[in-house]
Amino acid sequence: MNRFTLGCGRHIVVGLFAVLSLAGCAGLVPAIDPPKVSVDSVQSLPMVDSGPRFRIVLRVANPNAQALDIAGVSYVIALMDRELVSGVTNQVPTIEGYTEEQVTIDAGVNLIEALKLLGTLGRSRGDPLEYRFTAKIDFRGLIPTQYVEDSGTLRLN
Repeated sequence: MNRFTLGCGRHIVVGLFAVLSLAGCAGLVPAIDPPKVSVDSVQSLPMVDSGPRFRIVLRVANPNAQALDIAGVSYVIALMDRELVSGVTNQVPTIEGYTEEQVTIDAGVNLIEALKLLGTLGRSRGDPLEYRFTAKIDFRGLIPTQYVEDSGTLRLN
C-alpha cells in the first residue's frame, strides 16, 4: 500500500465517525410541538422620540409535557405585507408543561411602512386587508427556534 491509500482510509474513518457523532447528537434534540401564541391585549404607551409605542401582551401556551425555557421572543404585526409593529423581549418565564403564561413585549411602529400602507389604502378602498402575526421563539438548550404565524384578511366597511 502506498501513503495515499493509507491517508484516504484515515479520512474515511474520521468522516464516518463525524457523521455518526452528528447523528447521535441529533437524537438528543427533543421533538416538541410549537407553542401556541395569541394576543391577549394591546395598549398604547406614551409617545417617545422614536414614535408611537405599544405594549403587547401575548399568551404563550405550551402543548408539551416538558417545560419550555425560553431565552427570548420577537414579534411582528404586518398589514398588506408591510411590517408595521415589532418588538422583542428576553423577560419570559419558564412555561411548564401543559400550561400557559403571559409574555409582555413593548413594540414600536415603523413609521415609513405605516406611511406607505396609508398610500396603498387610499387606492384600494374595498379590498380586504391581509394581516400576518409572526412570533419567533428562541429556547435555551437544545430545542431549535420555533416560528409561530397567524394570517388572514380583515374587511373594512
